[in-house]
Amino acid sequence: MITKLQSPLVAAVAGFLLSTALGLHLSWRAAETIMATAVVPVAKAQEVETSRGWDFWTIEIENLSNELRGERARQRQWAEELDQRSARVAAEERELANVRAELDALRAEISTKIVELTTDEMKNLRTLAQTYSNLTPRAAVAIIRELDDVMAVKILSLMKPDVVGPIFEEMSRTPNDDGTLAARAAKLSNRLRLTKAAKTEATG
Repeated sequence: MITKLQSPLVAAVAGFLLSTALGLHLSWRAAETIMATAVVPVAKAQEVETSRGWDFWTIEIENLSNELRGERARQRQWAEELDQRSARVAAEERELANVRAELDALRAEISTKIVELTTDEMKNLRTLAQTYSNLTPRAAVAIIRELDDVMAVKILSLMKPDVVGPIFEEMSRTPNDDGTLAARAAKLSNRLRLTKAAKTEATG
């Protein structure tokens, strides 16, 4: 057995196998090192590609975000303009309501001042107006001052202007507890004007 191991052929074969194994071992270690050094750049390259791709996506998102912010700003502006228009409309509605209220109050005031002559009382009123027209202004004033304003206006409205004029003149000179009857003459004259206007509209 020892003789075989000492044979040059066996020694050569053994050396060849040993060197081959050692070479394979060294080659494997070198391959591992090369692969490890190669994997790192690839991983870095992939990381760079990923980073670049994410940067590109971030820009797209930023653009979309800017568009959304612009749209929100426009919507806020529209909302503010709508609120301003609503405020103006509300103010105009309040002003219109005030005008209507004033008109209603004026209409109610006028209606209290307008004296309407009905058909049923027209005959008697004409008779009284004719009777007062035949009196002197002083005598007519003495009677009128005892009448209420509505009845006095109804009678005066059926009298001729050339008869009513002297009566008002006499009232302006007639003394009263507050001075003269001039204030009442002016009041009756104003209501007489409204009465005539009402009669004109009714007959028109």
